[in-house]
Amino acid sequence: MLEAGVVGCGGAGFPAHVKAQSRVECVVANGAECEPLLHKDLELMANQPASIVGGLLLMMESTGAKKGILGVKRKYEEKLHLLKAEVQGKPVELHWLGDFYPTGDEYLLVYETTGKLIPPQGLPLDVGVVVNNVETLHNVSRARNHLAVTTKYVTVAGAVKTPSTFEVPIGTSFADLLKASGGAITPEYAVFASGIMMGKLETDMGLPVTKTCSGLVVLPIDHRLVQRKSLTSESMHRIGKSACDQCSYCTEFCPRYLLGYDVQPHKVMRSLGFTATGEQIWNQWAQLCCACGLCTLYACPEDLYPKEACDKAKHDLKNAGIKWNGSTDIRVHPIYDGRHVPLRQLMGKLGISDYDGPAQLREFKTVPGKVQIPLSQHIGVPAVPVVSKGQTVKAGDLIGEIPKGKLGARIHASIDGTVTAIGEAITIERK
Repeated sequence: MLEAGVVGCGGAGFPAHVKAQSRVECVVANGAECEPLLHKDLELMANQPASIVGGLLLMMESTGAKKGILGVKRKYEEKLHLLKAEVQGKPVELHWLGDFYPTGDEYLLVYETTGKLIPPQGLPLDVGVVVNNVETLHNVSRARNHLAVTTKYVTVAGAVKTPSTFEVPIGTSFADLLKASGGAITPEYAVFASGIMMGKLETDMGLPVTKTCSGLVVLPIDHRLVQRKSLTSESMHRIGKSACDQCSYCTEFCPRYLLGYDVQPHKVMRSLGFTATGEQIWNQWAQLCCACGLCTLYACPEDLYPKEACDKAKHDLKNAGIKWNGSTDIRVHPIYDGRHVPLRQLMGKLGISDYDGPAQLREFKTVPGKVQIPLSQHIGVPAVPVVSKGQTVKAGDLIGEIPKGKLGARIHASIDGTVTAIGEAITIERK
């Protein structure tokens, strides 16, 4: 895994070789994929079941786990018949999840699949569990065969001619992805990279696909979500300061709050300055927030920004050196099961229901003329270049090494070509 540069494909990109050194009772494969319109994990599970289960077994072997659980949504049971067959006779079980948001959150997934509650600000490791995205496990399986991570599964959805899922070289531009999906069906658009709820709004189509990019959701530039996300942080906080009436809906729908964690976004909103109490008092209610965005994009009846207020609060507390010291007595809310937000209902609120549909795995026929491969695509320090400008490389060649003694991941060339630039990213152009 270390040699192949395997990192988490469903989140921040934690190096997989570090997780593999843990000793746990259970390995949970995350196939929940709860971001609206994205289907890359579904397509991967339907088309590469042996690789995913093989990677799960390898991770179990490495960690000493006796049990493997694959968390997937019940609504996809028919499409995942090959995956069901693949686990037969193996120490792996499929756990069918509901179709609500955010089932892919690590804390929720561990609770739903094992019944265990991760300690506040803790890790799955604290309850004897390791969690890996299904694509990460696919890469673990490939690493056993000495294949480096050079490609990424991504979905292109929303306002495009042919919503699709592709396996593309890492470093492929957003523009090439849009071209492969038939292009946008609206003249002016923006994209949410890696999802609407937890992804980032981008307008630069020259940006590259990384190891952690789940896909692109294309929306018209005048869509409500694009307009909301385009505001500056200062504007978001100013609106919240003037309009929040403390209804507490953001807290009542918070998935972490419903699990029993003391996350209260409505109290965090007070930190924006409309009470006489110091902001550090109210900021503490944000420390266990998972930034799922449900409070901002679904729960708030006034279209305010409690998630962004929580982001600010966590940033301010970190800068101030203030650590969480709340109660560790976690008890699931009595109405936990009754207050899930169905994905279809969420898409209706977001105004994207018209874009809901399959995004089947298709061949990526657009050959990138060049790729830009960032040296930082993972948690830890950036990789150190081990190639020079003008050097010829082949797909799979090592181009970025982990600094000695540091947390990081290796980077490899994704196409054959010549290194033409080295900076925060390494640019490779085809011959």
